[in-house]
Amino acid sequence: MRRALRTRAGGIVAAAVLLCGAAAWGGCAGTGARAEDGVSRAGPVEAAAALVASVPDARARHLARPLSDPHRTAWHFVPAPRTGLSIGAMTAPQRRSLETMVRSGLSDSGWRRAQAVVAHELVLRELELAAGRADARTRRDPALYFATVYGTPQRDSAWGWRFEGHHLSANATAIGNAPPIVAPLFMGANPARVPSGPQAGTRLFAAEEDLARALLLSLTPSQRAAATLADTTFGEIVTRNDPAVAPLPRRGVPASELSPGQRGQLRALVELYAGRAAPAVARAQIARLERAGFANLRFAWAGSAEPGERHYYRIHGPTLLIEYDNSQNGANHVHTVWRDLENDFGRDLLRAHYARHVHPR
Repeated sequence: MRRALRTRAGGIVAAAVLLCGAAAWGGCAGTGARAEDGVSRAGPVEAAAALVASVPDARARHLARPLSDPHRTAWHFVPAPRTGLSIGAMTAPQRRSLETMVRSGLSDSGWRRAQAVVAHELVLRELELAAGRADARTRRDPALYFATVYGTPQRDSAWGWRFEGHHLSANATAIGNAPPIVAPLFMGANPARVPSGPQAGTRLFAAEEDLARALLLSLTPSQRAAATLADTTFGEIVTRNDPAVAPLPRRGVPASELSPGQRGQLRALVELYAGRAAPAVARAQIARLERAGFANLRFAWAGSAEPGERHYYRIHGPTLLIEYDNSQNGANHVHTVWRDLENDFGRDLLRAHYARHVHPR
């Protein structure tokens, strides 16, 4: 495992290779495999049902919960105890079922990013052990990412899943095997830039930072004034792990006041976040954004524009909220999130489904 880390120190691919070779994820198909590479040909419903059926009754209550369980919206992004079944406790067939289920909601690049986030726990572990934190060996563990299935996965039923650990929380809601709603979708990294060791210089969220800063620096003085929320950051994403997010105050520079080139930069940034989700899911998200009016988006920034200093930004519109924060650990700890203001945890999807079908939740 350590050899894999050293031989591919260049970034996300190294982390994905490390994760697939680790005991936590042994046997995963990994970096882009589909059915022809050994991943189950079953759909997410079949994969989730197989995962639940494979777990003894004593453990099933941790993995399988009702769709109405309040726990479903109690997501978080700290290294704390979680319910569900950890990937470290899964067999290889169970991990393949998990992969099929999760990849129904994530794109190939989103899946690779999720793998990299999980594997990044090993980087943080080594840094903290070197700093004298003995508990890092147990606290920073890629095995401590958990799957939970909500509801009964059936072809015509509403159900959902969560895959969550320290710096990843992917929350999906679906009707049968249809493309799910994937929101909230949180990803983070500590360190944001690896300061030393075999992966020194690696930045898992380089594009998210660099594209946003380029847009900020392209703004005219009046646009920059409109975009600026504060000279300092807020120490965290503003909405934190709220189960539901109301529209924030309409602050920031509107897309309608950007030049064509700047609007293109903003669009590229939005599509970068949307592209973490599976293509059909991302297309639906962008289509809803367009119907609500791309011109109604606002881009806002807080903190310094200098690389390596604390900064925060958000993109806010009628249907979505994207937040990025790099405040902690001396501006070397990134949190990012996609929130759907109408459909977090599939609220609108479930409302429409239950209006058409009357059955237990």
